[in-house]
Amino acid sequence: MTDTAAEAWQHWTESRSAAVSAPHGPLALTGTHWLEPEPAKLPGLPGTWWAESGSVCAELAAGDSVRLEGEQQEATGRVALRPDTDRGAQIAVLDGLRLVPIEREGELALRVFDPAAPRRAAYAGISVFPYAPDWAVPAVFTPFETGAQDLMVENADGRARPMTVAGQVAFTLGGEEHTLTVSGSGGPLSAVIADTTSGRETYRFRFVTLPAPDADGNTVLDFNRAFLPPCAFADHFICPFPPPGNRLTVAVEAGERQVVTL
Repeated sequence: MTDTAAEAWQHWTESRSAAVSAPHGPLALTGTHWLEPEPAKLPGLPGTWWAESGSVCAELAAGDSVRLEGEQQEATGRVALRPDTDRGAQIAVLDGLRLVPIEREGELALRVFDPAAPRRAAYAGISVFPYAPDWAVPAVFTPFETGAQDLMVENADGRARPMTVAGQVAFTLGGEEHTLTVSGSGGPLSAVIADTTSGRETYRFRFVTLPAPDADGNTVLDFNRAFLPPCAFADHFICPFPPPGNRLTVAVEAGERQVVTL
């Protein structure tokens, strides 16, 4: 016997809460340190760190207690870590900390995840709107004729970065026709959205994922599964804001609303 849509949604909300509150989940992020070619100290970390030839590099001494994840031996001397955009990405650990190299538009940074982060300790859950089947609406995806394109979009850290978008989905909500610009091709689609609840009843923007469209472009836009971006849980994420046209003029009273703290 399969779960009903409401039961599947309930499982989804529970798994979301468990994932964000995991020891090294989004709530545990305490810093994103952008690196320069010159070695420098990073707050709370041993050794010196810099960016070189597409890798996050460190010079470590015996007793610094930094290890590559999955290895028992301490790393010493010059260490080069491949970032998250590399198929062979590497992560370092220091006591309970997880040190994750990332690359964004050619720039390298080191993210620090600490299970003892204050935001994780204060987390009490995610507030959500009640499930309502009417918020799952049919949608039709139309790819851009010229193929995927990059839009410059403001990010939560105040910088504009390119967002690769593949086309638009059209749907009807409240008797009115709407469109959203979406990313993804050959699989699930994703959108960054805002609506008239944003910044009041809900966080200032949210993400939503749509199943891969069929051969005719048909898919489903389920606002019950609109979810908070990582930057709702920690200030050190660089989430993209909604691109032009993705600010709906209706109140989407569905999906995740806000992070709840003690």
